[in-house]
Amino acid sequence: MPHTRPYSGIGDPTRWTLIKVLAEQAQHRPDEIWFQSTDGPTLTFGDAWRDAERVAGHLATLGIQPGDRVIVMLSNGIDFVHAWLGIGRLGAIAVLLNTELRGRFLEHQIENCGAALAIVDPALLPAVIAALPKAPLLTRALLTGAFTCAAAELECLPFHAWREAPPIAGAQPRPQDPFCIMYTSGTSGPAKGVVMPHAHCTLFGVGTVKAFQLRPEDRYYIVLPLFHVNGLLMQLGGTLLAGIRAIVRPRFSATAWLDDVRGFGATVTNMLGTLSAFVIAQVPVGTQRDHSLRALLNAPNPPEHEAAFRERFGIRDVISGFGMTEVNIPVWGRLGEARPGAAGWVHGEHFEVCVADPETDEPRAPDEIGEILVRPKVPFGFMAEYYGMPRKTVEAWRNLWFHTGDAGTLGEDGLLTFVDRIKDCIRRRGENISATEVESAIATLAGVVEVAACAVPSGRVGGEDEILLSVVREAESELTLAGIAVHADAVLPRFARVRFLEIVAELPKTATGKVQRAEIRRRGPGQAWDRDVQPAAE
Repeated sequence: MPHTRPYSGIGDPTRWTLIKVLAEQAQHRPDEIWFQSTDGPTLTFGDAWRDAERVAGHLATLGIQPGDRVIVMLSNGIDFVHAWLGIGRLGAIAVLLNTELRGRFLEHQIENCGAALAIVDPALLPAVIAALPKAPLLTRALLTGAFTCAAAELECLPFHAWREAPPIAGAQPRPQDPFCIMYTSGTSGPAKGVVMPHAHCTLFGVGTVKAFQLRPEDRYYIVLPLFHVNGLLMQLGGTLLAGIRAIVRPRFSATAWLDDVRGFGATVTNMLGTLSAFVIAQVPVGTQRDHSLRALLNAPNPPEHEAAFRERFGIRDVISGFGMTEVNIPVWGRLGEARPGAAGWVHGEHFEVCVADPETDEPRAPDEIGEILVRPKVPFGFMAEYYGMPRKTVEAWRNLWFHTGDAGTLGEDGLLTFVDRIKDCIRRRGENISATEVESAIATLAGVVEVAACAVPSGRVGGEDEILLSVVREAESELTLAGIAVHADAVLPRFARVRFLEIVAELPKTATGKVQRAEIRRRGPGQAWDRDVQPAAE
């Protein structure tokens, strides 16, 4: 059994930085493997610390200072870990971008963060170059592999030059200092950059360690992207705090999921409802209970999914949770206390949660539906702000509560159940998608007069939403559904793929001319073209 112990400061918020955690783990178990890719490469605790110090030193020689933003646009792997921890060790801010971003989605986030340097996978360089006219502050890129840089306005350098750099000599960041910016979308408008202090980032993993009761023999299997809080902070950060091994897959694969769990001896993992649906949909071959997985977190956790994981896969504990990039994970399930369909209980040590009337903020009676409101009990255990969007930051707070925009119920015993979104946002493949950003991208197509995007049920258990696109075209336009679909696939990230399309005479509007997306959502796809059923538009 590995000689493992949790971080000694796990109960002390004044010591909550993952950089301090890594330094301590590297001191106590320098030669133990921490990060293991399913593709083969590994990283020990000791090497991770030494490499982070050199990456930080290299960034400093390039002029990056504490508080500067550095874009990271990399897939799951050791390069991501090096970049993230090196930026954190320096005291700079890692702007973690979804690797599937393109077009206006990517332009906005690069422009908004104001970073002058990016660390990028060469395969993603064309998308970054295409965004440069809207983001003139970005002038340099560190690329992780062989590359050819065709943009005169972007200086491209090898990221791996950090290996020859001297270690950083500066002070470590403090819990209140910003560590990451992650972008999240809401009802309307462009995605908002959530500024996340080191303490906030650490608290995600603190909750994981406690909820799963992580122990020395555990191995955490991570299939979710590291540019999001679930994969990076709840899971990878949790393994760092617990001092255990992380098994990281570059990209989720439903067909490889069980083989990985078996082959790497995984004992715990996290899923999303949509990914769980893909795993459960696999045709069973032989027994599926011959593995060491003892606990799984699934969010959301439909009863059908929990039953499949318990009965078909023989997983003893299936729990859920509730949280957001902005508010951490204030609600967790408990081992040994199955509550299918519910999120879990309020993590009262660090958070307060209330379900209230969304208009008046008056608390609802137990088990009555209202808006889920959250606030922290520890300093810097929440987001600091939406970067460059002070009005949006203020709008999120009212009466000293953060308003999540999600509806739920809260029982007398503190059990929270998520019901639905109050805001008209789209949740697909684990991503929050701004309807406005989708509409703006489609509106660039010739022949489009107006467009509305809204969420409609996917029809799959745990499948979240699909996107319905309603388009009003010019009177003489020959624009077709197939043409709209081709354009949508070209300008939208893959996670924002449009499933339902329709051409309509007009969009429902209020008396003041505002499009009523809620009305379209209530109507549903109706006779719209379903691209999952029909391969081509009629």
